Amino acid sequence: MTKLAIVYHSGYGHTAKVAEHVAKGARGVTGVEVDLIKADDLQNAEDGPWDTLAAADGIIFGSPTYMGASSSVFRKFAEASSKVWMNGGWRDKIGAGFTNSGSLAGDKLNTLQELMILAGQHGMIWANYGAFPGYNTSKSDFGAAWNRAGHMIGLGTQSLTDLPADQTPDKADLSTSEDFGQRVAEITKRWVAGKA
Repeated sequence: MTKLAIVYHSGYGHTAKVAEHVAKGARGVTGVEVDLIKADDLQNAEDGPWDTLAAADGIIFGSPTYMGASSSVFRKFAEASSKVWMNGGWRDKIGAGFTNSGSLAGDKLNTLQELMILAGQHGMIWANYGAFPGYNTSKSDFGAAWNRAGHMIGLGTQSLTDLPADQTPDKADLSTSEDFGQRVAEITKRWVAGKA
């Protein structure tokens, strides 16, 4: 069984919704087990489900983009992971990342780069999204397009700021989230099989 963990922070429920759909896509891959973990539960190196991350073959990081960067709660988890770093605990695991913000762009690239650098610090192997941009021609349908903002190094979704998490992100972004989860699960499964 391939084990995948998703560690995320969500301030208002929107990023949690994305995390749930990433998990749904990953769980659709036969032989993959997925754990959803809140970064809120990993705020120091002594408490929380760190052993679940240690047992995982891949870790997907998720954070909202607040003011052009990852949230402070996610950053606190990242800093607490330095104890794992000292022992090379996540070395050679698959790493990936996603973010959500109120704007279509919202400087999400910066957050995705933060997540990728965190994985790099830990010696993880980064899995990008790899989907073609879905909204880049005059015939594209913005409301139905997958990966409509064209993020390549990870998943970027949008939540309209005046709507609750049960109404946004929209179906296209949630479908994109499931596709991303499936891709990372498949990459992780292949990685585990190749090491056997």
